Amino acid sequence: RLSTLLATPPGASTGAVPSAAKTLVWGPGLEANIVLPARFFFIQAVDSSGKNFTSSPGENTFDVKIVSPAEQFTRIWLQVLDRRDGSFLVRYRMYASYTNLHVHVLLSHQHVAKSPFILKGPVYHEGCDCPQPSGSVWMQDMHCPVSFSQIEQDLALFPRVDPDRNAVEVPERFGQRQSLCHYTITDNKVYIKTLGEHVGFRIFMDAFLLSLTRKVRVPDVEFFVNLGDWPLEKRRASERLHPIFSWCGSNDTRDIVMPTYDLTESVLETMGRVSLDMMSVQANTGPPWREKNATAFWRGRDSRKERLELVKLSRAHPGVVDAAFTNFFFFKHDESLYGPLVKHVSFFDFFKYKYQVNIDGTVAAYRLPYLLAGDSVVLKQDSSYYEHFYDQLRPWEHYIPVRADLADLLEKILWARQHDEEARKIAVAGQQFARNHLMGDNIFCYYYKLFQVTLYSTNPSHNPSTDACCISEA
Repeated sequence: RLSTLLATPPGASTGAVPSAAKTLVWGPGLEANIVLPARFFFIQAVDSSGKNFTSSPGENTFDVKIVSPAEQFTRIWLQVLDRRDGSFLVRYRMYASYTNLHVHVLLSHQHVAKSPFILKGPVYHEGCDCPQPSGSVWMQDMHCPVSFSQIEQDLALFPRVDPDRNAVEVPERFGQRQSLCHYTITDNKVYIKTLGEHVGFRIFMDAFLLSLTRKVRVPDVEFFVNLGDWPLEKRRASERLHPIFSWCGSNDTRDIVMPTYDLTESVLETMGRVSLDMMSVQANTGPPWREKNATAFWRGRDSRKERLELVKLSRAHPGVVDAAFTNFFFFKHDESLYGPLVKHVSFFDFFKYKYQVNIDGTVAAYRLPYLLAGDSVVLKQDSSYYEHFYDQLRPWEHYIPVRADLADLLEKILWARQHDEEARKIAVAGQQFARNHLMGDNIFCYYYKLFQVTLYSTNPSHNPSTDACCISEA
């Protein structure tokens, strides 16, 4: 529905005045049962003739207020983000639960669409330990997809799983050289046992599991999470495989892929301690397409040989590619060849450029969701690594493909310059993909669907090991 509403129809309104009656308001933040760390909904400005605005009518066009009639004060932080395409993203974070909420969307003091929108409570805030007892009801409330193709593909390799055997074999096989967490969810309580030396990244998974179990009763389940960058299960499908959950997959491994820790944390900490998240990007997409710099842009660290080649290419063709390192770590001995280092650039400033180069780091480049959500076209390197959503992306529809060795990068940039309208359409399609598939509600749905699979359900008689500890809020 989002992509339909935000498509640019012939004769779309660009200079008229928005109509309070015709303007559209919709989204999960208008439904009481969709509990997210930061709730959100959308406003699409429409004029009196029914034409969508395709550019901003002004960032202060709409006034949004959220109140609880039963309370004198509401502890809610609210932001109206202008996406500069005629639509707005309204996000709010609640710091208390309420019996009811009234959402007022106003245009020049007039109610817009069906405002006020009434959320009949209880309306829970993020910290409320108030799980929905029924997983199927929760998924229906959240409008979760029936299935995720990546989950089906990953789990097809594990028709039967023996949690008792895994509890012994996985630590023996990986526990000495890798860092993992052995999670057991029993009676909606989360237990953990860490394996390996460097387990600090468990904080991301701990926080998400606690957030999820506050919202819905999660089936009893047991699994191992790889805390490192590289996927672990390298055995062939015909051999005895161990189910390992990882934030990144690859064509030559058999790990079960989850949304990355970076994307997961940004969902939990939106309007919190992160500044880069899928909502903030949508309000910081840089100048309009026609005013962007027609140069390919990249900044990052030296975590892959092809990144060195990209900087070398930039040196040879500075009018086509602007690429530089902000940090050296892996190839310090080559710093004199590929330096000097440049200052960090705000991610939002990337979108001053039309063309964004997405190139692998140690594994997949976890910036791709944010690049897609911007207003530039992504040139994505072919890669054996993938994130949980890559199988839904289509080359030449959502991004411009580039060979793994970057041999055709210049050719692809020149194509984009010569086919500006086609490149613009790819940029818009990638942006719509990110808006439709990579927001917080989708991430919660993906994780729950993964844990829901009964093939991973823990035998009711199988309790957490005696050296596992139950995690809770700090």
